[in-house]
Amino acid sequence: MDAEPLDARAGRTRVRRRRLRTVRAYAFGAAGLLLAGCASMPDRGDIRPVQASQGVDSQVRVFGVPPADKASPAEIVDGFLEAMTSDDPQLETARKYLTEAAAKSWKPGSAVTVLSSGLNRVPNRGEKDPEGPRWKVTGKKLATVDEHSAYQPQTGAREYEEFLQLVQNEDKQWRISTPPSGLVLSESDFQRIYMPVNKYYFAGGTLVADPVYVRQRTDPDSRMDPTTQTVQSLLAGPSRWLAPVVESSFPTGTELSPGTKSLSYDGQNTLRVPLNEKAENVAQPQCKKMATQLLYTVKDLTGSRLDQVELVRAGGKSTSLCSVSEVSAAAIAGRPKIPEFQYFVDNEKRLVRMKLDTSSEDQQARPEPVPGPLATPPGFKVRSAAVSHDERRAAVVSEDEHALYVVALVGGGTMPQPMPVGKGGKAPMLTAPSWDASGDLWVADRDPQSPGLWRVPGGAGTPEKVQVAGLDGRRIASLKASADGARIALLVEQPGGSKVLYVGRIERPDGKSDSSAVSVRELRPAAPQMVDVTAMSWAPRGRLLVVGRENGGVQQARYMLADGSMVAASLPGATGLSEVAVAATEDEAKPKPVVAYSEDGIVWLPPGAQWRTVAAGAGGRAPVYPG
Repeated sequence: MDAEPLDARAGRTRVRRRRLRTVRAYAFGAAGLLLAGCASMPDRGDIRPVQASQGVDSQVRVFGVPPADKASPAEIVDGFLEAMTSDDPQLETARKYLTEAAAKSWKPGSAVTVLSSGLNRVPNRGEKDPEGPRWKVTGKKLATVDEHSAYQPQTGAREYEEFLQLVQNEDKQWRISTPPSGLVLSESDFQRIYMPVNKYYFAGGTLVADPVYVRQRTDPDSRMDPTTQTVQSLLAGPSRWLAPVVESSFPTGTELSPGTKSLSYDGQNTLRVPLNEKAENVAQPQCKKMATQLLYTVKDLTGSRLDQVELVRAGGKSTSLCSVSEVSAAAIAGRPKIPEFQYFVDNEKRLVRMKLDTSSEDQQARPEPVPGPLATPPGFKVRSAAVSHDERRAAVVSEDEHALYVVALVGGGTMPQPMPVGKGGKAPMLTAPSWDASGDLWVADRDPQSPGLWRVPGGAGTPEKVQVAGLDGRRIASLKASADGARIALLVEQPGGSKVLYVGRIERPDGKSDSSAVSVRELRPAAPQMVDVTAMSWAPRGRLLVVGRENGGVQQARYMLADGSMVAASLPGATGLSEVAVAATEDEAKPKPVVAYSEDGIVWLPPGAQWRTVAAGAGGRAPVYPG
């Protein structure tokens, strides 16, 4: 490590700080490797960023260094900011930078503030103390993670500002008396320390993914491993955003058995979860729903195979409450059926279907017109379409985008009358429709005189205009209802012409006769990193596949969590894609290929391969899966 430069004005060498990181050993008794980091920490001058583990690999463990004797206020502030990123139990090193009272009251697990880059800090000198024992810490806020572990993208002002007051204790050592209320981390530190997981709750008879973040390793406060942290979060209930439309099968007050810090699998690939006395007297159907929530929540957290979850009584009893296998849980979870066909509109403006067999060497699809009235000559000219999850009905928008029809895909018959959707203008300008698993049909009218979101109950009832809180008069360019019927993705046109992606919560007035009260609430950004989104679709495990462009970047297709946080997985060769659709199924064992509309017509992405055209010269547009 190079020597630090001399400060010409002060005539002394700047203080060098070190932070030790241990790397996990992977082979035969390998010892932990200690890595030393070096950073210059000035105690005066302009605002400067604190580089906290930028680019550190996720397997690296970071441990802070306690304050040195007679450390300056600048060194105390920098040491504390570094120590907040450490993995030591109870964040004990970070607490050593605080006064005794502040160390006892500080609750770093209460919330996390995520900044887009490192922290800046500068002394805030006052008249009575020219040395500036009060320091201002600033940054650009990207998101927060609340006490329910839910990620909340920043939607308003992004400036973060916090004041750290320093005082001298009886030993004349500087310490911080006013720490932040929770953790403050750069985006890179957050990604190193935390990982996204899904916990699952029921909306009606269907499981809904509720994304949250837990520590990638043992939590410093609770000392729980990641699986146990996730189960604890599941038992604590859904996130605030999703809570109005889902419910948990666990009785209020259900927790892990006291002292549970880790959960493990037995020789039969069964996860045994000990619960407290609140869960003892539930009936078997409810207990199996509880176990189903746990199985779906935990099965993606480990590379080990999980065949069964068993709930057991607390304490020394350890007797079984109930258990579910992966097969029986699938029946309880209410998952949509695996689609049989993929659909698109061909060059003759017909709705056609095909099967993309990823296991076959012959990967050329053979599209065929859908059965029913849409295939009857002279045929109906289709602009866009959606197919119900049971693949027995199609909702099609006419070529001029003025009319919506719901057509049977089984049996014969003639074309029905159009649905009375849209009002106020000369003619509707309808988006592609979308079905949810309950059978409701959704479509938006882009008519400038009367834009809005419409719902057709059961796909056959009287269309109803749906109130969308927070839309503020903007038009919906496209939409996609989630299969669970609890959420809807809306691509919204901005005044400048770009499109922003939001996810809204679908609230239904259960037990009330006034079904028109169905509404969409609390729109939240689903791709805040992108300045323009061109297409989107729901993907497995509650994710979204988003096609768009970041500021200054090229077009790309990325999987993202519905809470607006980025997921690393991206698709190759996204330039040229215009419209994307993916299978509305949670079955990861039999994944469906991504189908897209591109400059080359309809293309699809076989696993581990590059994009392929559906059929040479087939052309077409508007590819969809059921939903």
